[in-house]
Amino acid sequence: MSTANAITAEQAGSMPKVNPWIIGIVVSLAAFMEVLDGSIANVALPYIAGNLGATNDESTWVLTSYLVSNAIVLPISGFLVGWFGRKRFFLTCIVFFTVCSFLCGLAPSLGLLLFFRVLQGAFGGGLQPMTQAILADTFPPEKRGLAFALYGIVVVCAPAIGPTLGGWITDSYSWRWIFYINVPVGILAFLLVLQLIKDPPYLSNMKKSTRFDYIGFGLLAIGVGALQIALDKGQEDDWFGSRFITTLIVIAAVGLVSMVIWEWFHKEPVVDVHLYKSFNFASCNLMLFAFGFVLFSSTVLLPQFLQTLMGYTAETAGMVLSVGAILLVFLTPVVGRLAGLLQARYLLAFGWITLAMGMYLTCKRMDLLISFRAATMVRVWQFLPVGFLFVPLTMAAYVGLPEEKSNAAAGLINFVRNLGQSVGTSAVTTLLARRGQYHQSVLAEYTRSPRFKASVAGLANRLTHVGLSPYSAHQQALDRMYRMLIAQAQAMSYVDVYWLLAATGGLMFLLSFLLAKNEPAKGASVAVG
Repeated sequence: MSTANAITAEQAGSMPKVNPWIIGIVVSLAAFMEVLDGSIANVALPYIAGNLGATNDESTWVLTSYLVSNAIVLPISGFLVGWFGRKRFFLTCIVFFTVCSFLCGLAPSLGLLLFFRVLQGAFGGGLQPMTQAILADTFPPEKRGLAFALYGIVVVCAPAIGPTLGGWITDSYSWRWIFYINVPVGILAFLLVLQLIKDPPYLSNMKKSTRFDYIGFGLLAIGVGALQIALDKGQEDDWFGSRFITTLIVIAAVGLVSMVIWEWFHKEPVVDVHLYKSFNFASCNLMLFAFGFVLFSSTVLLPQFLQTLMGYTAETAGMVLSVGAILLVFLTPVVGRLAGLLQARYLLAFGWITLAMGMYLTCKRMDLLISFRAATMVRVWQFLPVGFLFVPLTMAAYVGLPEEKSNAAAGLINFVRNLGQSVGTSAVTTLLARRGQYHQSVLAEYTRSPRFKASVAGLANRLTHVGLSPYSAHQQALDRMYRMLIAQAQAMSYVDVYWLLAATGGLMFLLSFLLAKNEPAKGASVAVG
């Protein structure tokens, strides 16, 4: 009892004097800036390529370079906090992320732009985990659900509005302004963090790392870098049909396995892999991977379907996405309050089964006759369960972990979620291409049927009535029917991918009940029994 009282007293003494919600908004501002930058440049790539004299394939490295450096820094952010202190590390990341954003906007060539994007991604890698760790230490355990709800709005909504905002800025001004807009936000975030944030006492008492684990970091950089490049370029180069991609996958596997083995036995690991000895933490990481996989996949799939098959503009497709994001802004705080009343695993179970049902309903509604209203409702069904997943998942991941592990845990949590996003994007892109080819081959069999020939003849007859010659009318009829067949095959491939996402949600629903119990009123404490 005396120990518990001492811990409570220490936590109370470490609580900030400033209103914690002000701190929450300030640190979330920095995280929003970084998360937004991961997707805002997507639609600007053709403009960047044209302005800098690069090909479209070369311009995609603007995204890949950022993701690679960002992914490498995420898991080691806890170690870097031990070296620099959390506030100093957080401020350093904000300053250099802002400076690199400005330099990206000034870049006169693709080579320099890629160099600045690597630096921008590296310094941005510390912003998300530090935001999450600061929120965990700033709010008392019983209010962390609401705090993580604020963070959830940032992480979930920023990727949804990024492409739309990037397209508007690029069309209205210049692609360089998608980087310049970070400058005033970064300056404001730096000044506010400098004044408001303080390191909690336990960070001052932690034993500082005396030396940097160069071998562990090298293996991490090689493994993660190779994996990210393979995921980004795999479908483009036909995966294992490419010697380059095959080599990258082998390097990634060897590098990451070697890194885990090395860090497991190293006294001062740069990545604290021992956290995965906790079944609860490992299970939550698996769910976070699936969360990133499903969330980002669905964010990519729907606008791609609407633009490529339905003829929507980028702005109109963005409007379909934005409705779900707006509703989530209002729902997430409600889930944050529920997290203080109900066990996290029950909220997770509800979220996963609702997400699976949403993806199942999408399979039933996704066709080439879908209306704008129906597409918007589909997105709402897909997106609303996200609020019941992000907040309780973040809370559940900390159950049973000592507070001095919160920074390392935050880095791994964000790394795994971002990795799920990368894998999800690559997986759905590949599946769409492969399943589209399959459905095209199946539908092509029907072109030999009398019914298909009658349809072509009927269409050709109508075209002759508008002035085409019989030969031209027949050729154009065949062309139109073929394009219709291709569109139908592609639509069916989207349905197949949504079936996969629905099955993923169902599996995660079952896993939810294996998580450790938590006492909602006491936040991250574990209920025995």
